[in-house]
Amino acid sequence: MLSKESIWKIKGILPYIVVVFLNAFTDLGHKIIIQNTVFKIYDGQTQIILTAIVNALILIPFVLLFSPSGFLSDKYTKNRVMRYAAWAAVFITLGITFCYYIGAFELAFFLTFVLAVQSALYSPAKYGYIKELVGNKYLTLGNGIVQAVTTVAILAGIFVYSILFEGYLAQREYAGSSEILRHVAPIGWALVIGSIIELILAYRLPDTTVRSDIHFDLRKYVTGKYLKTNIKAITQESIIFHSIIGLALFWSVSQVVLASFPAYAKENLDITNTVLVQGMMALAGIGIVIGSIVAGKVSKNYIETGSIPLGALGITVSLFLLPMLSDLNMHGLNFFAFGFFAGLFIVPLNALIQFNAKEHELGLVIAGNNFIQNISMIAFLGLTVLFALFGMNSVGLFYLMLVVAFVGSLYVISYIPQSLVIFLIASLISRRIKIEVLG
Repeated sequence: MLSKESIWKIKGILPYIVVVFLNAFTDLGHKIIIQNTVFKIYDGQTQIILTAIVNALILIPFVLLFSPSGFLSDKYTKNRVMRYAAWAAVFITLGITFCYYIGAFELAFFLTFVLAVQSALYSPAKYGYIKELVGNKYLTLGNGIVQAVTTVAILAGIFVYSILFEGYLAQREYAGSSEILRHVAPIGWALVIGSIIELILAYRLPDTTVRSDIHFDLRKYVTGKYLKTNIKAITQESIIFHSIIGLALFWSVSQVVLASFPAYAKENLDITNTVLVQGMMALAGIGIVIGSIVAGKVSKNYIETGSIPLGALGITVSLFLLPMLSDLNMHGLNFFAFGFFAGLFIVPLNALIQFNAKEHELGLVIAGNNFIQNISMIAFLGLTVLFALFGMNSVGLFYLMLVVAFVGSLYVISYIPQSLVIFLIASLISRRIKIEVLG
């Protein structure tokens, strides 16, 4: 029997964690270059709209490829799917780097979508691999580690690529987006190198399952029959469906906040340096890392659902404070708190989805999770664009998200009120009494 500290002794865990890191780090790098270019050239509602469009381009493939991505993950061994996806990333990042050098901003903008297609096909295999690699006993801990590593990768990507971006633009003159891309073109090689290392490590991931004999019917995909079947698979289990809805609401609210805050910082806080803007939002990522670790520790060898309503309440309070603060340090602290409570919220929800999914439907359920989340995020970003076109500023969007979070928190508390009470009581009495959960 493995001890609770021995998850790191599982064969393939370290290459897998590094692959997860590099995948998120590289994907985010190109997004940061495009978003920072938009930030430098545009202001106000136009900036909010273009930032929302960039984010939507990243999400759309997860919706369109819901059925094929789940099929690939369940049909083939997940490490094989990850290897082919890593090969695709190498060629896509080479194309992106070429666009930087010739100053093709529109094409580079479009390649954000192409890179997202690769991620959409990759995602169910990447996240489904957790359960197969570490088993049910370490499922919450494994999710906590993956969530923390992914967030660290996002943080690193935000800081590294923003610092490189500002460094290459320092004391350079530019009149448009094409000139900016030419100035920062060498950064593209960092994307390529990251993809190559990820590819090498993907070949060190061990096989965990045998192939399935399922077949993909293109006609069923085109006519929407797969979609109906897949939606049924994720809605028939109540706990899976409610977990997916909870995650979808959180990430949708987060997308709107991340799309709106740069314009808010430029207009209300007089910040024009992309490192500062991205850095403040990155503090939310640091919070997610800490929150994910805490969620993993309080769960130990079971799934602690009591942290879900606590996380929802914390997210709501952070959103309430966001438009009221004027001090940069307080904004940083508030973003950190937002991320911390998000970690408490999302880690147990992901674990619940994976734990309750049937073995042969795990890839399908994870793809379904992606589908619902991304439909929700695209809808919220679409509303962001619509409201911005009608003149709503970033502060108005923040208050709108506060209402959504508040309603969501009330629902979570009413749905699992006993979990929060048990969690709080257990936290108090565990100082004097050792509590062990069986089953």
